[in-house]
Amino acid sequence: MSQAQAGSAASKLQSKVSRAGASTARLRAVSPALTDRIILSDCLDALASLPAESVDLVFADPPYNLQLTNPLTRPDQSAVDAVDDDWDKFASFADYDRFTRAWLQGVRRVMKPNATLFVIGSYHNIFRVGSTLQDLGFWILNDVVWLKANPMPNFRGRRFTNAHETMIWASRDPDAKGYTFNYEALKGANDDTQMRSDWYMPICSGGERLKDANGDKLHPTQKPEALLTRVILSASKPGDVVLDPFFGSGTTGAVARRYGRTCVGIERDPGYAKAAAARIAAVVPAGVDTLDVLATKRSEPRLAFATLLESGAVAPGQALFDSRRRVKASVRADGLIQVSNIAGSIHKVGALVQGLPSCNGWTYWHVEEAGELKPIDVLRERARAGMRDGG
Repeated sequence: MSQAQAGSAASKLQSKVSRAGASTARLRAVSPALTDRIILSDCLDALASLPAESVDLVFADPPYNLQLTNPLTRPDQSAVDAVDDDWDKFASFADYDRFTRAWLQGVRRVMKPNATLFVIGSYHNIFRVGSTLQDLGFWILNDVVWLKANPMPNFRGRRFTNAHETMIWASRDPDAKGYTFNYEALKGANDDTQMRSDWYMPICSGGERLKDANGDKLHPTQKPEALLTRVILSASKPGDVVLDPFFGSGTTGAVARRYGRTCVGIERDPGYAKAAAARIAAVVPAGVDTLDVLATKRSEPRLAFATLLESGAVAPGQALFDSRRRVKASVRADGLIQVSNIAGSIHKVGALVQGLPSCNGWTYWHVEEAGELKPIDVLRERARAGMRDGG
């Protein structure tokens, strides 16, 4: 992508996006150094040039160090197009470990405190990468298994078919708080079932696979867009900066552009970079009205019952009821509620009158409005909406 195209794409990303439950707001501005672009460079040099703490999400597909020593053939002796490129070759495990440590250090420097990293690999390298991650202070959140619907067979018949790859999802620090995980959206898109850590998807093939002038695979390890779509929609928000230090054929950039994220890719091969740029330029971004992220309860402003009293949403002496009007409480001027001689928080009193160890007072207690009982959680949501709207 040319700088002019990148600038145009970045400007389009600054259009309005409304968050779920929030008023329409402009996407936050990002550093001019981090608008959509491909950096043609060795990844270590490029990482050193990026601003510190500037990236929201990293997807890394590093060399796997497959250690192929002999040509791979099918039973009919035809050659298998395996990964035998120089960029995947290292003199020793020690060399590979030094390289891994160096690029992970570079990535960690540019990650924001609440940023996360996905790194993918096979049995050849992922355990070494995971060990280095932990040595450097990253905190592993999950390992995700990509189960391949159509894996390449094991042609020699001496091992199990390699039908999966592993992704490690990690935060920058052990005590990281506020990292993005779009739990509600993932659950809703998964038929209201929690998204699991085993993802069943086909490998990249067909029309999605980039080809060279001879009709051969342009890049031997091109990842499917479905995989990057789930990564990006899981752990980023519209307008976030996504970094891919091993950009290859540009799958991360294509998906990021489609879903309103800003992508920075690092690639040292001019041929791959050129193909990736053309691929990304052809992507039609999703409409901004489709990019809302469903808010979770955890992401909402934390409000105490006293806030409702202070704002006038409830008044001292106002009656609260359970859903069947069997229990009646009175709001006190100090923000507690009282039933007979029992006074305390909405949660404590709700638990005591039911003889239970705990209670969610927001859903147990109700107020009467126009002759109808409504949970006091309705009042809390109104207060939150007023805060978001500046009212």
